[in-house]
Amino acid sequence: MSAEDTPKNLISRRFRGFLPVVVDIETAGFNPQTDALLEIAAVLLGCDEDRGWHPVETVASHVIPFEGANLDQAALEFTGIDPYHPLRLARKESDALGRIFKPIRKMVAETGCTRAILVGHNSAFDIAFLKAAVERCGIKRNPFHSFSTFDTATLAGLIYGQTVLARAIQAAGIDWDANEAHSAIYDAEKTAELFCKMVNQWDAINR
Repeated sequence: MSAEDTPKNLISRRFRGFLPVVVDIETAGFNPQTDALLEIAAVLLGCDEDRGWHPVETVASHVIPFEGANLDQAALEFTGIDPYHPLRLARKESDALGRIFKPIRKMVAETGCTRAILVGHNSAFDIAFLKAAVERCGIKRNPFHSFSTFDTATLAGLIYGQTVLARAIQAAGIDWDANEAHSAIYDAEKTAELFCKMVNQWDAINR
């Protein structure tokens, strides 16, 4: 491996100085301004010549609904989340975001990247809820690009002809457990596997 091909340089050069971080957010509805953010998970990615892109760390938190947040019953039934379960060990939004952002900022600095860029399945949903939470909490140093994202639904539609996460995962030959779905950690980690596989396939073709 040459000096130019160190893992740090492979990461910072690949996406124009952006560090891809896979994010999944579970919520109590579809409106980022009014509906509660309940879970957030982020998967940090690494890259080297032997393995290509791969997940390296998952950080996650259950989140206490913000004051006055709407809790749509249909959304709660869909995700199976009880926002006030005594064993959730949930954090306030500001604390949860701080937990997520700290290792992301550290990796951005270590890899020589300029910003993180959110990778998500239907990423417009996740970035909208993330930005709304950042604004509510008055956080000044959001490590993510404010509007650019990588959407694995779009990429999977191009490569596999599938846009639903479960179907795209299966089309990619990755194991999928429907009983674990709609957990932020599980969905983020599976989305990370999918993203890495698609990028590695593309990079192998274009070497």
